[in-house]
Parts: sequence; structure tokens; C-alpha cells
Amino acid sequence: MAGLAQGRMAPLNRQSPSSLQVPRGGPCLLLLFCLPLRAACPQGCQCPEHAGVVAVHCSATGLREVPKDIPTDAVLLKLDANQITRIPDGAFQHLSQLKELDLSGNAIETIGPATFAGLAGGLRLLDLSHNRIRRIPKDALGKLSAQVRLSHNPLHCECALQEALWGLRLDPDSADAIACHTSVREEFVGKPLIQALDAGVSFCSTHHRTTDVAMLVTMFGWFAMVIAYVVYYVRQNQEDARRHLEYLKSLPSTPISKDPISPAP
Repeated sequence: MAGLAQGRMAPLNRQSPSSLQVPRGGPCLLLLFCLPLRAACPQGCQCPEHAGVVAVHCSATGLREVPKDIPTDAVLLKLDANQITRIPDGAFQHLSQLKELDLSGNAIETIGPATFAGLAGGLRLLDLSHNRIRRIPKDALGKLSAQVRLSHNPLHCECALQEALWGLRLDPDSADAIACHTSVREEFVGKPLIQALDAGVSFCSTHHRTTDVAMLVTMFGWFAMVIAYVVYYVRQNQEDARRHLEYLKSLPSTPISKDPISPAP
């Protein structure tokens, strides 16, 4: 019975762990499942990683719009020297770790109030130089704590631009290159904007004077209309009175009969 039991138990013997055969590539496959997944690098770009810091380099890749598959853990994003003309609102709101954003050397014409939504806290540098920006909304950059480069843009110097620059941290190395391509005050066309503002020039006062003049012209117009109506009313009444008087004169006159006074008896 012992031999029979031993013969029957023989097939149940298990191999030791050292004798197990591991499929070729097995450990590597398991390692891939253990690694954290990260968004793929945009096509044509390079996404090097060093010490956990991800940089996305898309310089001079012929981009016409901001890529949508930028890794969410990107710290540096270079989109310079491309053909980007506009930036949708919230295009970078998923990049909460972004520190530097380079959009220089594109063809960007406008900036919306929510273009850089989600970047207010951590962004340190925003490069918008060498674009085609003419106007900047008041609240487009006001919430950013980053240094901003705006040089070499065809800016229109007006009150709205002056208000947009209030409180903005301009890059000191490029601030002097911000010039008025056009202006509400012609004497500052082609002149450095920051130097004019530092000298006490206010483009908002011109705006206020223009508004005041427009209000005065409007008030004068209403006043002239009232005077004209009064003059017309008086003349119309005078004409009616003259006609009524002529009508009365044209009526035939009737003699007034008087009863003779009889002598007293």
C-alpha cells in the first residue's frame, strides 16, 4: 500500500520556484505595467525628462495650433518659431505644473481673457515676443505672477493697453523694446511705451477728453434742438395771432343804434 500510495502521489509533486520557466521578456512586461503612464509626446516634438522634470520642445515644427496632447506634468513648454495664429481659451489649463511657456516667433494676433486660465499660480515666464499682437484685454494677463515678454509686437497704445500693463511683471531685459506701432496720440508712434509711461504719460486722459468732447457735442445738439423748437413755436403762434387779427379786421362793421331820449312830461 505504501508503494501504491507513493506511486499515486508522485504526479502531485510540484516543482521548486527555481525550476519554473519564465517566458522570454516576462520581467520587462511586468515592469511596464508597474511604471506610471504619461501622456504621449506631441507629434514632431521632443519630451526629454530629467530628474522627474518633463520638458516639451516643439520649436520650429510647423505647428499652426497648440497641440492637445501635451503631457500634463510638463514644466517647460516651447512652442516658439511656429505658425500659431490664435490660442483657444483654456488651452493650457490642464498644465498645472508648467513654469515656463515660450510662444515667441509665431503669428498670434489676439489674446482672450481666458487664454492663460489655470496658469496664474505657478507660471514664472511667459514669452509672447515677436508676434502680431495689437491689443491686450485688461484681464488677459493681470492674474499672472510670471515675468512677461511683449517686445516686437505691433501694439496699439491706448487706455486699454495701459490698464492691461498695470501691475504686470514685464521682463526687464526686453521692456524697453515694447514700442507703440500705432497710438491714440500720434506723437508717441514708434516710441518706447514703457519710457512714455514712466514719464507720466497717460493714454487714458486722451480717452477721457475724447469722451468729454463727445458729451459736450451731444448736449449742445440737444440744446440747439430745444431752442429751435421754442423759436418755431413762438413764430407759429405769432403767425396764428396775425391771421386772427386780420380776420377780425375783415369783418363788416355794424352801426350801433341808439334810442332817442324822450322829453320828460
